[in-house]
Amino acid sequence: MNDALILRDIARTFRSGEESLTILRGANLTLRAGEIVALVAPSGTGKSTLLHIAGLLENPDAGAIIVTGQSTVGLDDAARTRLRRDTIGFVYQFHHLLGEFTALENVVLPQMLATRPRAGAIARATELLATLGLAQRLSHLPGKLSGGEKQRVAIARALANAPRILLADEPTGNLDATTAAAVFDQLLGVVRTQGVAALIATHNPDLAARMDRQVTLREGTLHPA
Repeated sequence: MNDALILRDIARTFRSGEESLTILRGANLTLRAGEIVALVAPSGTGKSTLLHIAGLLENPDAGAIIVTGQSTVGLDDAARTRLRRDTIGFVYQFHHLLGEFTALENVVLPQMLATRPRAGAIARATELLATLGLAQRLSHLPGKLSGGEKQRVAIARALANAPRILLADEPTGNLDATTAAAVFDQLLGVVRTQGVAALIATHNPDLAARMDRQVTLREGTLHPA
């Protein structure tokens, strides 16, 4: 398999006045194309920080991030933004949909920002939403959708630009157990169908067990779970 994402010796310390808190100290991870990896660790251990760094949303204090073979060391903000837009999709615990736009429009918009023609963007959004069981909800505003439906729209939005990498931070953590299981089924299905490499943070051991492998954060470094 090709390597979709490599994190090499990632370090991150947060400072407040004279106090400092080291979150990551030499964290290493290789995520291969098509591989789904669970990131399982207690709250406060740095899972979100690791995902933000992997997704080029935050800079590490030290270490290297290699995205689909391209080192991000030395890239300016514009280049990082382009690489993130074209290569990485994000799903968060809360859906963060735009309330004034329909489900379809929420999935079309990121494609338009990536300069995809409108007709193609609509076709892609319609296909993704139908795959996630939302063919009858395309014209619904988020306020008219259930929690599970909103999260499925968020998943479709994350995959809209056909990313090579999907990063998800507790994507079902805000749902009840039954809905979470159903949404996760669809997430796994569409990720595997699209051949995306995925790193998914979760507290749910049953969901983690369904992924290809598990890693955990201990004292700022990554280990097999």
